[in-house]
Amino acid sequence: MPGPDFKADKEICKDFLKTFVADNGATKYMDLLQDVANRRARCFDIELDDISKYTASDEKFLDRVRENTRRYISIFAEAADELLPEPTEVIRRDDDCLRHFNETEVGRDSPYVTVTAVKFILKASANDEVFTLREVKAFHIGNLVKVMGIVTRCSDVKPLMQVAVYTCEECGFEIYQEVTARTFLPLFECPSNRCRTNNAKGNLILQLRASKFLKFQEAKIQELSEDVPKGHVPRSMTVHMRGELTRKVGPGDLVEISGIFLPMPYTGFRAMRAGLVADTYLEAMSITHSKKRYEEYALQGDEQEQIERLAEDGDIYNKLARSLAPEIFGHEDVKKALLLLLVGAPTRKLKDGMKIRGDLHVCLMGDPGVAKSQLLKHMVSVAPRGVYTTGRGSSGVGLTAAVQRDTVTNEMVLEGGALVLADMGICAIDEFDKMDEIDRTAIHEVMEQQTVSIAKAGITTSLNARTAVLAAANPAWGRYDLRRTPAENINLPPALLSRFDLMWLILDKADMDGDLEMARHILYVHQKCEPPPLGFAPLESSILRAYIAAARRTVPTVPKDLTEYFASAYASMRQEEAQSDAPHSYTTARTLLSILRIAMALARLRFSDTVAQSDVDEALRLMQMSKFSLYADERKKSGLDAISDIYSIIRDEASRMNTMDVRYANALNWISRKAYTEAQLKECLEEYAALNVWQIDPNTFDIHFIDA
Repeated sequence: MPGPDFKADKEICKDFLKTFVADNGATKYMDLLQDVANRRARCFDIELDDISKYTASDEKFLDRVRENTRRYISIFAEAADELLPEPTEVIRRDDDCLRHFNETEVGRDSPYVTVTAVKFILKASANDEVFTLREVKAFHIGNLVKVMGIVTRCSDVKPLMQVAVYTCEECGFEIYQEVTARTFLPLFECPSNRCRTNNAKGNLILQLRASKFLKFQEAKIQELSEDVPKGHVPRSMTVHMRGELTRKVGPGDLVEISGIFLPMPYTGFRAMRAGLVADTYLEAMSITHSKKRYEEYALQGDEQEQIERLAEDGDIYNKLARSLAPEIFGHEDVKKALLLLLVGAPTRKLKDGMKIRGDLHVCLMGDPGVAKSQLLKHMVSVAPRGVYTTGRGSSGVGLTAAVQRDTVTNEMVLEGGALVLADMGICAIDEFDKMDEIDRTAIHEVMEQQTVSIAKAGITTSLNARTAVLAAANPAWGRYDLRRTPAENINLPPALLSRFDLMWLILDKADMDGDLEMARHILYVHQKCEPPPLGFAPLESSILRAYIAAARRTVPTVPKDLTEYFASAYASMRQEEAQSDAPHSYTTARTLLSILRIAMALARLRFSDTVAQSDVDEALRLMQMSKFSLYADERKKSGLDAISDIYSIIRDEASRMNTMDVRYANALNWISRKAYTEAQLKECLEEYAALNVWQIDPNTFDIHFIDA
């Protein structure tokens, strides 16, 4: 079969560049060529969607472009160079392209005045096929493909020679050599007519200052865990990024990269050993982030309207929490804690350089079968950047950083572990109790200082690990043993427990009504493959991410009138722990910071610039509700019934505040911390009102103590 007619295709390219009109009526590519001539643009992007619109009658041309992209880049570059107009603006002498030469010195045919690069952009749409790394085969070599993966490693940006410039010692002639590969053979003899006539082999000197270099960066992407078949090792691919595409990705980013799949033959001694085998790489043409960081999230028009509408909803806190993993039954307060973990609090930077972290750390400890792992997996999928790992399958080096030798420069480089990859995101660690104690100590620094300090192989540095740690663990004996103390059941060192903002103890207890509801819920999900109706439409992950991204832009502050309230709440928590024989948690100064962080996260959800007292009460309630089951056991041991205990709570709080009047909302807040319900509170109010201990307002249910 005859090959493609490149001359005819070049005319098609020129006609396309000259005549294509965008939707806004502008001659898109001629305007872009003018920007290139005026040194405003450094690259020339051509969208394949535009080529498909232009050549709707000739689909074979588009197929030829897809299947032989590298060749058609040069064809488009030649066509664009012939159509390049004269500059319409005064070109500055300090422009990068004209730092050493201008058109009068080099000439119109010099590589310095041609189009710098032509890149093809494959726009993401429903019809585009996104390959996994193991779907890219040998017959895709030379084709424009689009792959998805997670970036595991990035090299430094280094200069790559694009045009080598030589000068002859004999005649002063200047020679330009275009470099198209990673390696090149330098010129040694002068090809000028003067040297040929004189039969003189002029010695050529490479002028590095006059040569043209391009920014070059190498990255490694790995296929997603859900794309790896069971029992297989995840595959990886090398990606080469040039020019303006450098510094677009970092370790841990989930990206879609469209580029040319090319072979890379071995050189030197490696070629002798490899024989005919060649390595492959992807020459990137465009990069799209699948999950943008919260800071990079740009709200679209419809998303902005939805967020404004949701912010006006008075029950948005509960709706957002119930939208997290709606397939999982119950765990309302746990989901609220996970929502606040996504929102977080602003990081405080003091004048002396000290930082106070804003990320929340949550530990879920409980019996088997309470959906801890499912909650972790869902949180990683919702967060814009999340890394999931297990305790037994993670080493200390795998969590922090490993030292490896770079294949390109042969230097020792650091490769980030799970905590570094989860920077500005969430690191979910399952089976936290199964970790070795030596490996677990690597997390201590990350959880408080949010850095990973390394001193290995002559490399001494600190890496950022600004991540929220979400851990799941089982009790020491598999299930929670009620005959043992909480400290024996938890079996984690106090230094680690104090770093968690919320420590949830989820026990699986037999309850007829609760078990029936959970069984019906699970059967409904199994039959319908969707959660049961919640009374409202659960928010999708994309809307949830957009709402959280908008909320994280708020930086709330604590008003002065709440300072004493914070201090008294913290002091009472310390007093309760001191009076308890078996402490449930370790209340330290970090606990006060935890209350502050949770309250600020609640204020962020309301888009409020100040923290309200209700936020502090909810933060205290969440901290107390995390010990729900243990409080229930202690009340049974103490012999107090629910009504008497509620009365004691309200009386003690009122005496502490030195008041005779108690608002109903405050009373409900106090008893909720001890895991009592509103129905029990109303029963207590009626019983003690009948005993003439207090009076109840019939409209607001506020309490007024009768002075005996």
